[in-house]
Amino acid sequence: MNTRAAAVDALERRLGHTFADRELFERALTHASVTPSAGKRRDNEVLEFIGDRVIGLFAAERLAELNPAAPEGDLAPRLNALVSREACARVARRVALGPALRLSGAETKTGGRDKDSILAGACEAVMAAVYRDGGLEVARRVFLDLWADAFDSLGAPRPRDPKTSLQEWAQGQGKPLPVYAVIGRSGPDHAPIFTVEVRVEGLEPARSEGRSRQEAEKSAAARLLEREGQS
Repeated sequence: MNTRAAAVDALERRLGHTFADRELFERALTHASVTPSAGKRRDNEVLEFIGDRVIGLFAAERLAELNPAAPEGDLAPRLNALVSREACARVARRVALGPALRLSGAETKTGGRDKDSILAGACEAVMAAVYRDGGLEVARRVFLDLWADAFDSLGAPRPRDPKTSLQEWAQGQGKPLPVYAVIGRSGPDHAPIFTVEVRVEGLEPARSEGRSRQEAEKSAAARLLEREGQS
């Protein structure tokens, strides 16, 4: 058994799925730099396209399960982190996908087996191949296993900026953007206290104080959201 064949077998074991369609698995591992035979493309670009959607589905599904009360605005950046090129490349390195790839000689010489773009694309293609060969439940199991570390590293969702939350809520109500105004300043020059008022069309304004204008604006936005039952 040659080196690449051994790497392919090892990758299959790490995935925990034995492919019934070996040609499909090989295609997932074949980079576009490999010369097509008889004018037919047999690289992994179409599978990469499918795999991107497969990974996105499972990542979104798992995020929603882990954070059932989180708003979409908290989940979206975390989803982006899970499906990013860097995240897929990290998964590819963890399962030693690089040695199993079919690359052109030129790509191999320039370090293609460790390029983020190639590894990420191949990772997506392999996930698509698992999905097409084993079905949805098998692909979901493989995804949850391979992405377990990525989910662990996400941590808790960051609190949203109340000014952003107020803006999005106001727009969702069909109202113009909130308007902030400094209506007072007190204290010494080296430690001023700002009083800010925020207005949203059709609502009573809300006021708050802070040691900077930005801090006071955030506090006023949070106060208005709380008063309207949106906190």
